[in-house]
Amino acid sequence: MSPTVRVASYNIRKAIGTDRRRVPERVLEVLAEVDADVIALQEADRRFGVRSAAIPPLLLDNQSKYKPVPLNVQTDSMGWHGNAILVRKEAELRAHDVLHLPYLEPRGATMAEVAVKGATLRVFGMHLDLSGLWRRRQAAAVIHAAGQGTAMPTVLMGDLNEWSAERGCLADFARHYSFAPCGRSFHARRPVARLDRIMHCDRLTLRDCGVHESAAARKASDHLPIWADFTVA
Repeated sequence: MSPTVRVASYNIRKAIGTDRRRVPERVLEVLAEVDADVIALQEADRRFGVRSAAIPPLLLDNQSKYKPVPLNVQTDSMGWHGNAILVRKEAELRAHDVLHLPYLEPRGATMAEVAVKGATLRVFGMHLDLSGLWRRRQAAAVIHAAGQGTAMPTVLMGDLNEWSAERGCLADFARHYSFAPCGRSFHARRPVARLDRIMHCDRLTLRDCGVHESAAARKASDHLPIWADFTVA
């Protein structure tokens, strides 16, 4: 039987909840509830100063089943321009990299090739610009990067910052990838927008997907996490 892998995307807002308190333990509680194999995080680092990780490394190691993909960019940060990828501790990392995106304000994306549950897949995490023009340029850069190298099951996910239903960068991605219809994820207290998205290539079969709307998730961040289950060919 082909393995089923769960991926998730979550803008954790630097671990600042809807009550304006920074409580990284709440983020870990939500991650445990979602129980994904691979997670793309956005706003995973603090914005100013040394840009330290929003979830302290020791806390992540002691109170979760995850390890961060080592991006080797900045000593105290978990991610690259706030983008980080977490995988289960037993997962094998085959490759990882950061993507330099065109930007008006500093933006980047991350990539990891992960072997987990007997399957291997390539995952891209991103947080795109507030400007529609720059979002499309950034989408083009991610699509180009995802098309390089050996063909393998590929997932792209993150906070696309796109409010339109099917225009802009969504139309650009849709020419190459399918969207998992997860649902509305922003704002966490009353979701009205599908800013967070999961996309996949035709080497993956979507089994289920959704938005995680627990009481903890509604408080831990202003975004709700989204998830998708895939059968990997």
